[in-house]
Amino acid sequence: MSVPHPYWLRDNCPCSECRDPRGGQKLFQIGDLPEGLSAVEATRDATGLAVRWSDGHRSHYPTGWDAPAGPDERTEHAKRLWEAADFARGLPEADWSAYLADPEERIAVLAAVRRSGFALLRGVPAEEGQVLRVARSFGFVRETNYGELFDVRVEPDPANLAFTGRAIAPHTDNPYRDPVPTLQLLHCLRNDGAGGDSGLVDGFRAAALLREQDPAAFDLLARTPVPFRYRDRGTELSAERPLIGLDPRGAIREVRFNNRSAGSPHGLAPAELDAFYAAYRRFAAITLRPELRLDFRLGPGDCLLLDNTRLLHARTAFEPGGATREGTGHRHLQGCYADLDALSSTLAVLRRTTAVLDELEALFAGEGSAEYLGEAVTLAAHMLQAATLARAAGAPPALVAAALLHDVGHFRGSGRELMAGTDNRHGATAAARLAPHFPPAVTEPVRLHVDAKRYLCTAEPGYADLLSPASVHTLALQGGPMSPDEAAAFAAHPFSADAVAVRRWDEAAKDPSAATPTFAEFRPMLRELMR
Repeated sequence: MSVPHPYWLRDNCPCSECRDPRGGQKLFQIGDLPEGLSAVEATRDATGLAVRWSDGHRSHYPTGWDAPAGPDERTEHAKRLWEAADFARGLPEADWSAYLADPEERIAVLAAVRRSGFALLRGVPAEEGQVLRVARSFGFVRETNYGELFDVRVEPDPANLAFTGRAIAPHTDNPYRDPVPTLQLLHCLRNDGAGGDSGLVDGFRAAALLREQDPAAFDLLARTPVPFRYRDRGTELSAERPLIGLDPRGAIREVRFNNRSAGSPHGLAPAELDAFYAAYRRFAAITLRPELRLDFRLGPGDCLLLDNTRLLHARTAFEPGGATREGTGHRHLQGCYADLDALSSTLAVLRRTTAVLDELEALFAGEGSAEYLGEAVTLAAHMLQAATLARAAGAPPALVAAALLHDVGHFRGSGRELMAGTDNRHGATAAARLAPHFPPAVTEPVRLHVDAKRYLCTAEPGYADLLSPASVHTLALQGGPMSPDEAAAFAAHPFSADAVAVRRWDEAAKDPSAATPTFAEFRPMLRELMR
């Protein structure tokens, strides 16, 4: 069969010669591929596409490897554009303690920030500095001229209008930076005065409405750079960007909107300047529509996470009763900046680890409920008993995990091959399946646990007498007892002692009367070990 676009296909070869198996980074330069590259042979079957190339290289592309990617997660096409009424049933929120304890709760919160642009964490201790802990729960703090964190409260000599009691219109923060901080966090420590309610506007929704109602104005704001400036005694910042930023395909990707720090575009003729200001005013009017603004009140312990490239945030005026020369008052928030790439990375890892653990749990509940090579327990019960024995012996978590997962190579029917007379190399199979997700401290004892049985049969007289009939049967298929040289080489391996420990628990974990925990009991430990 012919292969379309040979350089594209070869550039995406997933083999270990072309990509680092740990991170997937390419091990070659595009210029390393030969001129006139072509496929000499290409075959497709249920497992995917196999290609032999004109330079002798062989590639295998698993079925589904080229599934189309979704839309850019930073653009409007990956978002839920909203108006205030869309949250009539409640805001996307979670309790801080639940967020910390439950990965599914963390996934929900971070996904809400990415999809809707914001989320609220309730019950964050109303103590100074806690906003930094929230930011570090999913990423890194972006330090600015305001410091690692900043206080939003009335100051006696404010350098920013945010540090007064005045109403603040919908805006994005720091448009004068390049790059702009993509996330803002605001943690309420105190809010017991009159006023000071918070408001959010979906800037992507406002921009989409402008595009729908006045395409020419939208186009003008998307292609006209606006200078943004900020300065104080020790700072001079500037950036020049359009109010509406688009990706190369024309999708809305960013909104920078802050009247307090926006200047006038340079180099425009009077008629062009008139058109710009007409478009600017129209966009500003849309952001002020009551139906677009979601108002709510932050109470002590509430922490708001918001996408600063999309959402405009605002507040109502408040009475700074109780303010003193030191700047204390009835409304006190602490804020910091962070970035969406770290949040998205954490979300992706959480989803990936959850998917892997869900798959393992499903295998334990499904195939694991079947017989285990003629033993008196099921395959799942056997592995769960092995992990229980390891835990009772005080083994470290990685070794408990190895005991739990040592026989996953028998899943998908391979155990039947072993009993039928073919060595399925289930230790190596299991280690290969687990290696993308777990460190060697887990996978190496799994890979070596069959060799550990062969080793013990040589190193310890009488060990073979302890084997179950099924283990005796499989021992012969797996190579029998090791020779003295093989045993010496095995003993020198850095994970041999761990493999021997797993082997002993393996042989003892075949008691049909033993209490057996569920896989779910081990999930938190496995999640902590995953990479």
